[in-house]
Amino acid sequence: MPLVLNEEQSMLKDAAKDFCTNNTPITQMRKLRDEKNELGFDKQTWQQMVELGWAGITIPEDFGGLGFGYMGMGVVMEECGRTLTCSPLLATAVLGAGAIVEGGSDDLKSDLLPKVAGGELLLALALEETPHHNPYGANTSAEKSGSGYKVTGSKKFVLDGHVADKIVVVARSSGSAGDRDGLTLVLVDREGSGVKVTRTIMADSRNAANIEFDGAEGVLLGAEGKGADVLDKVLDAGRIVLAAEMLGGLQECFERTVEYLKVREQFGVPIGSFQALKHRAAQMFCEVELSKSVVLDALSALDEGREDLAEMASLAKARLNDTYNLVSSEGVQMHGGIGMTDEYEIGFFLKRSRVCEHTFGNSAFHRDRYGVLQGY
Repeated sequence: MPLVLNEEQSMLKDAAKDFCTNNTPITQMRKLRDEKNELGFDKQTWQQMVELGWAGITIPEDFGGLGFGYMGMGVVMEECGRTLTCSPLLATAVLGAGAIVEGGSDDLKSDLLPKVAGGELLLALALEETPHHNPYGANTSAEKSGSGYKVTGSKKFVLDGHVADKIVVVARSSGSAGDRDGLTLVLVDREGSGVKVTRTIMADSRNAANIEFDGAEGVLLGAEGKGADVLDKVLDAGRIVLAAEMLGGLQECFERTVEYLKVREQFGVPIGSFQALKHRAAQMFCEVELSKSVVLDALSALDEGREDLAEMASLAKARLNDTYNLVSSEGVQMHGGIGMTDEYEIGFFLKRSRVCEHTFGNSAFHRDRYGVLQGY
């Protein structure tokens, strides 16, 4: 597939850019942070995003969505990344909805997915139990109870976990931590009995939560002990869409830095005229362009269901981890002392890059995974 957007995708990207520029500037994120907003996002803005159809972009039309595919979601998230938009879009429309699409029964899909697309239901994926990404490392237990399952254990860094109405919990019904077999996905009500949610706010002001489950009841997604079959697809989608968000952030960071090099003067000339800074800017430009191609190909792999999807997910996440780290670090350094202040927005991109870098696997994790997938 050519690494270009079609007409409809280009129109969606332009509309998303216009919306994010006018409705979710970085000043909104700063305001939410400073006010310690209880939701972590603006409810009215989220409703506007729902009305634009963004919550249902990847949900099939049969279940109330747009069925526009992951390329469509990718271009929206890219524009959200440019303004560091605060919303539950990734956690709800990609991770949570993806788990229901892949593992839910037809009745469950018919019941929940239209509510997701209509903005009536927020979702979250409870995966991690340690500071390091470990998809198969669950010790949280899932025991059959009547027609459902009871979940006991704890989860950390649950994106938007404190606002989610329902939580997809990665638990274990057999085996031990690290085994792919034995994982079971259970959909639990956040406000149900046996669920204790503690909100946390990460360095980049992104919403997260630590959650304790004590016999919390839920319904099965997918087959018992075969949850990894669903989880792998959901995580790869999440990694690629997050990479698209990171692409938007690093592009904005790069463009702001280049503009600063043109206007900041030292010794009577713009600092962008210094050869050393030109070389560093040129390196960033090359990495940005490479990252664009990687993300487009990964989104295409998602929509086409290609056999190399897992490899592309790890390639995209590792590449964007490295590029965002480089561009945000260089951006702060080239801005000099003012780049370290909270008053200047360039530092927000550095914080976001570091949190994104460790979400769903850092570069070391994905290089190792890529090698294993290639048979090494």
